[in-house]
Amino acid sequence: MSTEWHGVVDTEALKASYVENVDLVADAAKAGSWTEVLRLLDSDDWLTPNHWRISGRSWFTPLHQAAWLGAPVDVVEQLIQRGAWRSLRNADGDRPLDIAEKRGHPHLLDPLGVRATGEYEQRKYAAWDRHLAELIAERTQRLDPVRFRQVPTEVIALEQLESLWFDYPGMYGGFGMSIHRDRLFVE
Repeated sequence: MSTEWHGVVDTEALKASYVENVDLVADAAKAGSWTEVLRLLDSDDWLTPNHWRISGRSWFTPLHQAAWLGAPVDVVEQLIQRGAWRSLRNADGDRPLDIAEKRGHPHLLDPLGVRATGEYEQRKYAAWDRHLAELIAERTQRLDPVRFRQVPTEVIALEQLESLWFDYPGMYGGFGMSIHRDRLFVE
């Protein structure tokens, strides 16, 4: 399964209608309007349950909001069926599971469960993230600067994604990432 990383946080580099639609999903999720969240996700092929408010600072996706609010299990399951990543961290470094635990929502612990990572794996993902950030900076230095959220290589591994694509504005193409034999490959 190939998936996209929508990490650009520079609203001026994106279409206004796209930013508005992402904000609509974020507003509905923050309000706990799950029917509206699911309707919006199903109505626009560009929207994913892994979006957060582009101009926001918390990086809460609908799954993070579901964990925060203690949404019904079927809502969490529907978000996951639509591709929500249980391993995606917010700005504080919390996964939806961590938020559900802190907020006292035990009914969500099983559906939000994600494999724990040891110290070795955490160091490996941090190194991959640093090297990837350096590569992206090097390859895009001649383009207009665009602010973006670093691609989390941990998500590629823990969600067992076949690949992850980051479309960089102003670049013909972007960056494709995959993991093979415990090594990160970037094209």
